[in-house]
Amino acid sequence: MKDQTIYREAPAYYHPFLDLVGTDDLLQELERSRNSTMELMDRITPEQEHFAYQPGKWTTNQVIRHIIDTERIFAYRALRFSRADATELPGFDENAYIDNLRGLDLRLADLKDEYGWVRGATIALFRSMTPRMLAFQGTAKGLLITARVIGFITVGHNLHHVEFLRRHYLTGDRQDAR
Repeated sequence: MKDQTIYREAPAYYHPFLDLVGTDDLLQELERSRNSTMELMDRITPEQEHFAYQPGKWTTNQVIRHIIDTERIFAYRALRFSRADATELPGFDENAYIDNLRGLDLRLADLKDEYGWVRGATIALFRSMTPRMLAFQGTAKGLLITARVIGFITVGHNLHHVEFLRRHYLTGDRQDAR
């Protein structure tokens, strides 16, 4: 069962991601979502790597790239806040990040390796934080948030996209939006 304090520390915008997290053990949840994501990547066939469920939508590999990019940004925010850096941090345009990759051959094997390294670094980062560091509240994208909540949002964001890939990219049901 999750500690409901996490919802009070998080802007409502992020609550749907927090709903996907099973417990209030951040390190356990980071490991669990890593395992779930790696298992999903093991099931993706070469034909599915470049599949988009509708014209103009991201491909399977682009969704995985988005998970990696977003985790890096979230980890950077958490690092800054855990070091009591109160500098307001900007948002980012996820679509521009993917658009700037057009024409690159995103290979699943490379993405899987990179995801593993990035998640390992994220786990190490959060493992090194004290309760005081985790509780520091900073501003990102105009929203007040703690380093601790950023960790849980990282998990929830990852799980959201893994479930979306399962439902709309790796099965016959390919409706809905990213």
